[in-house]
Amino acid sequence: MTAPTRTPRAPRLPPKLLLATMRLGVPLTRNVLVVHVATQRLDWFVKRRVGTSARGARTTESAASPAAGYELKKTFRCSTSRHGIGQIAGSNRTPLGLHHIAEKHGGDQPVGTIFRDRRPVGNLANGMVPGAITNRILWLAGLEDGFNRGGNVDTYARYIYIHGTGDEATIGQPASGGCVHLAADDLIPLYAAVPVGTLVWIARR
Repeated sequence: MTAPTRTPRAPRLPPKLLLATMRLGVPLTRNVLVVHVATQRLDWFVKRRVGTSARGARTTESAASPAAGYELKKTFRCSTSRHGIGQIAGSNRTPLGLHHIAEKHGGDQPVGTIFRDRRPVGNLANGMVPGAITNRILWLAGLEDGFNRGGNVDTYARYIYIHGTGDEATIGQPASGGCVHLAADDLIPLYAAVPVGTLVWIARR
């Protein structure tokens, strides 16, 4: 007898993310970004319109299951730190936990713009610059005191961004100095769609 095939379960917001928002009293935002370090991917979730499912059917979202109100809009390949995960300043590692987008920079600049201190200083069209911060910057701030906010574990003070890179061939493998790299074709529309305040969850898996 042939075993019945199972329909793959649609990706959902991670339970640990939901627990963190409840513990901290942080409301879910319309857009939620989830970075998976182990698989070098970034999932972009968007809250569904009230009363509709992904297929357009009417739904009733349970207050006990807020993840049911979100659907995966898109998955991107990304790159996190080549040094691994870690919270400490100076480690050049990618921090874990609940964050939000504190600032956005570069939205009015052309594709390929190179930034230094979040100011445009050149363009990749004039030659690739190793380690360049390019295209757009989403500056992250931690929301968990003592873990990714405050003291020597403060994500914002560590200048951890989601940003473009001068070497997109490295995207999909650990390659950054702590930040999250995205390709220009993914970063630019994402930047335009997600506002300051958007939650970002960075997880091991």
